[in-house]
Parts: sequence; structure tokens; C-alpha cells
Amino acid sequence: MPTVTLAAPDDFDGWRDAARALVAGSVPPSQVTWTVAGEAGDLLGGDSALPPATAPSFSVPKAFIDMARRVVCNAEPERFALLHAALAQLRTRPKLLEDTADRLVNRLYLLDKGVRRDVHKMRAFVRFREVEDPGLPYGDERFAAWFEPEHHIVRLNAGFFVRRFAQMRWSILTPEQCVHWDTQELSFTPGAVKADAPDGDPIEATWKTYYAHIFNPARLKVNAMTKEMPKKYWKNLPEASLIPDLIAGAAERTRGMIATPSRDAAPAGAIAELRAEAAVCTRCALYGPATQTVFGEGPADARLMFVGEQPGDQEDLAGRPFIGPAGQVFDRALAAAGIERSSTYVTNAVKHFKFEPRGKRRIHAKPGTAEIDACRWWVDNERLAIKPAVTVALGATAARSLTGKTVTISKERGRPLPLPDGSELWITVHPSFLLRIEDRTQAEAEFERFVADLQAIRERVAALA
Repeated sequence: MPTVTLAAPDDFDGWRDAARALVAGSVPPSQVTWTVAGEAGDLLGGDSALPPATAPSFSVPKAFIDMARRVVCNAEPERFALLHAALAQLRTRPKLLEDTADRLVNRLYLLDKGVRRDVHKMRAFVRFREVEDPGLPYGDERFAAWFEPEHHIVRLNAGFFVRRFAQMRWSILTPEQCVHWDTQELSFTPGAVKADAPDGDPIEATWKTYYAHIFNPARLKVNAMTKEMPKKYWKNLPEASLIPDLIAGAAERTRGMIATPSRDAAPAGAIAELRAEAAVCTRCALYGPATQTVFGEGPADARLMFVGEQPGDQEDLAGRPFIGPAGQVFDRALAAAGIERSSTYVTNAVKHFKFEPRGKRRIHAKPGTAEIDACRWWVDNERLAIKPAVTVALGATAARSLTGKTVTISKERGRPLPLPDGSELWITVHPSFLLRIEDRTQAEAEFERFVADLQAIRERVAALA
């Protein structure tokens, strides 16, 4: 009976190479023992040599490879054997994964779901704390966090934290494995104990103040909150110590909110408050795969406000709107129209990047109506705080967000439309539309038309002054 010993609990490459050889050698999954180096294995021992291949190689759906890469990280000991069994069946049943009634497929989906959930919890509940490191140059900072995952997800999840905290030196310590980022290279070391992680830092009080500020008692749903933030994670969350008192005082705070004026008063710092609140927005599912919320930016008293569609790849990583290729077209058109971008407020109808992964690339995916409507609350409150004389919808998604209905750009372009608050809405194309025009002559003509729209808007803002 062959015994396969993998190098680590999340050794996907090792499992894949061995499973391919076993399937090609027509070795039944029931006759294979899978172990991990350093863990308790088969007490009866076995033959570690893989059999020679006797069957031709075959391909499997990419969806299976993607799922197998995650399932390997599950803590379930049978995961390697279950994946081996699925791989063997895929040779004659290439659509096996579509049969959700199949017990093996259902079992793999549950393992996959468990890993996905653990990945999400790690992203949501890792709290970095500043640590002193005399080995670093003066002024540099290093941060560390403690987390206890249910599955072997540290290596699987490392890329997310590199992208989100690219310019920060950090370590995430876990009982099984630790991961470190020095702003240049990623490294892994054996597991640690909680005492190795810092117990607090000077900014923790600020974080607690911020959390207490964004806690909205009017939206409190205790069951939903504890489901999303299970109590087993609370011991590592500094803000968790505030939760009992915040819940206890929720009813009184809600009565106070009702008795006081709403955001119509546009208090100073309203945009900063909205930005902080949006940073933890989970109104739709887009917050999961996105790197961060990309909120609007610009002066709080801007008379001209631009609303685009959604952040792109570069905006998602940088956390700022309109800095990618479309943003460069936008800046060029603003300059041609005589508008200083720094005098305007620029935001998007949807605050999280929606994309489809294709290999290492993230391809833009158009947000749906539900996602636009979920984010409309933010756009409405941005407008309420800024009170622009003119709001410009760049493209159909922005027009949908600002009007609440589907708009034909060619029909409404180039003229003011009244908004309920008495200000004006102008609708024009999104700068990315200009990038998609392949004919150079047509592209130049459309760019000039876009500039003409902006010039008319600039003149209208001046006239309304």
C-alpha cells in the first residue's frame, strides 16, 4: 500500500504531483495512505514509492485546481484522499463538480467553504499592534498580530496582507506558522505562542475611540453581529471590550439620534466620518475580494462633484479614486477644460473594486444594480455633506446611482437635470469609454466632445455662483 508523505499540511504542489502519479498509475484511492511530515502517520507503515504511470495523462477543469488548492488547506485529515478520489473520477467524469448531489463533491464543497470562511475571518479580525525593534533604523515601524486560524491558511492568505499593507513591516503570528513581510520579501517561520505577540500599543486607544464612534446603535442586530464576529475571536480584538457597553447603551443612543438633527446639518468633518465608516462597509459582497474601500476625495466645500463607476485595479490597491488609466484621461480632459481637479470632489458610485480573477490578473466586472443601490447610501451622504452646486455622473452606473433609474447617456448628455435638493445633475461618458475606442480619429473626436461637456459644466458652475 503506497504511503505519500507531504512536506507540509498545505503542500498543494506535493499533493498534486503525487495524485497525478497515482491516478496515472491506476492506483485506487482506497489503497493510498496520505501523511504529513512531522505528524502522526500510518502506524503500519507502507511503501512510499509511487507506481509507474500506466494510463495517459489527462486535463481537469481549472475550477477543480482552484478548489483543490483551498481544500488542501483544510484541517480535515481525509482531505488529500477525498481530492485524490475526485481527481480519479474526473478522468471519466469531467463534469463531476457540476453534480452537487454527488456525496464526494458535496463533501469537497463543504471543506472548501470552511477554508473560505477561515480566510475571510483572518482578513477581518487580524489586528496589528506596533512593536519596538531596535534593529530597525530610527523612525521605522514594525507591527505584529496574533491570530488562531482553524485551518492551514496562513500561506494561502499571505498575499492579501502583502497587497493591503505593502508599505508596512509586519508579522502575523499563529500557533502553526508565522508569516513576515519587510516591504520587499515574504518569509515564513514556525509557529509561535500568544505571549510572543504584543499585548497593546499606543494607537489602540485611538482605534477604540474610532470603533465606538462608528458603532451605529440604530442598526444594531446582536445575533447578526455575533454571527459575523464570533465571540471566539473577541479575545484578540481590542474593540471587543467595548461591545457589551455599546450594546447596553444602544437604545438610549438611538433615542438621542432621533431627537437630534440628521446629517442635513452637514457638520464639520462629515466626509472624514463617512470615510471612516465606509472603511468597514459590508453592505454588499464586494467588500470581500476587494483590497479596501475607495472613498471619494476633495475639498469638503467643493461646488463641483464627479461620480464615476467604481475603483479599478490600481485604485483598489492605492485606495484613491481615478488614478489609473481612466483617471489619467480624466485629468487630461479636466486640464483641457480649465478645471482644477483639486477644487472638485471625485468619488465613485460603487466603493469596492468588482473584478473577475483570470490568472494573476483582475479583470474589471461591471457592478450590478443591487451593488449600485447598496452603495447609493454613501453617495447620497457624500452629496449631503458636500452640497455641490453641480454633480456630474460619469457613465451609466453613476447616472443610475444618482437618479435611481436606468439612463440613456446619449439622451440626457449635455444639459442640466434638476435634483431633489435643488442642485443640478449633468451626465456625460465615463473616461474609460474613451480608452475602449480603437479608431484613433474617433477616439480624438470623442475626447474633444468630453472636454466640451466639461467646459459647459465649468461655465454652469460659474454661473450658479
